[in-house]
Amino acid sequence: MSTPFDLSLADMRTHRSAKWSRVPDDVLPAWTAEMDVRTAPAIREALHAAVDRDDLGYAGDPAPVVDAFAGFARDTWGWETQGTPGQTRTFADVGQAARETLRALTSPGDQVIINPPVYLSFYPWLASLDLQPLEVPMLDVAAGGRLDLDGMQRALESGARVVLLCTPHNPLGYVYSREELAAVAELAAAHDAVVISDEIHAPLVHPGSPRPFVPFLTVSDTAREVGIALHSPSKAWNIAGLKLAVGVTAVPGRWPQRLAPADWSPSILGQYAAVAAYADSRDWLEGTLQELERRTAQLSDLLAEQLPEVGFTPGHASYLAWLDCRRLGLGDDPARTFLERGRVLLSAGPDFGATGAGFARLNIGTSEELMAEAVRRMASALT
Repeated sequence: MSTPFDLSLADMRTHRSAKWSRVPDDVLPAWTAEMDVRTAPAIREALHAAVDRDDLGYAGDPAPVVDAFAGFARDTWGWETQGTPGQTRTFADVGQAARETLRALTSPGDQVIINPPVYLSFYPWLASLDLQPLEVPMLDVAAGGRLDLDGMQRALESGARVVLLCTPHNPLGYVYSREELAAVAELAAAHDAVVISDEIHAPLVHPGSPRPFVPFLTVSDTAREVGIALHSPSKAWNIAGLKLAVGVTAVPGRWPQRLAPADWSPSILGQYAAVAAYADSRDWLEGTLQELERRTAQLSDLLAEQLPEVGFTPGHASYLAWLDCRRLGLGDDPARTFLERGRVLLSAGPDFGATGAGFARLNIGTSEELMAEAVRRMASALT
């Protein structure tokens, strides 16, 4: 059976994306969140059609994107995102959406609650706005992770008024329960805070996950009052370079008045690709998710055979593995050793917050062969 993950190493070496072009030719990249995967046919066709009709101007009416996302959200998660004008808007990417929303909600020097080890870009996003990360680390990371709700309460009591939530959690692959999210919403409401929910990995919850993805804005009336959700097809359909994200609020007028207009920032190709992804590439996504679940199991087996001292609790979302390398004695940044001695590039654990020391993040969104080669190179770094 054909698979989107049948690209060879030689194929990937021709790519000029960040993952492959920013490393030397002898290094195997397993770092930034790009998959080594063939583009979904419907997306490829939509892009070719736009080029063939010379349609490469500024992004146009976002309504087709809004409608396509609404259909996907309704069919996939039972989430009705439409009904009130202005509830949904588009951005260039989730990073821009988060920064613009934070800019509107905060003042320089304010604290923003995050849950490390967490998506490494949260830190530069906050720094660019002169905001301070208030870290409430995830608990029980060795078992897959869970929110520290008592810590969240203390952080809100200290004066923080914004929570930047990563759900599903990157890099743990943790899928939050409805009860956890509802508790966060209640805490935020009690302290007059806003929750910005980065849900970019939401379409990538594995078929065997013990819990489905729950959109933050669907967990309760309180969550709808305090929440803003950010989505994009970029991770699930591997089209980050096409620049298109969607922001959703459930309350009319909830978008902060200080939020700068973003109508010209998305890409027209991103618009076409997003519609093709959400409306016409669901079968492709289903096959990709099955492959990612198999790759997660493969990684567990490879580590048990070749790197038994590396701790790994398989996540249930996305294609990112959080590896506990502390027993290897490689210091705070084991990714440095894997690169220098094994010529394989992982993401450095300390970049994900203070609790990342001794850890590394491995991208497993690749073929069986390249997954095996990555672990082989990691093991070779220890000999």
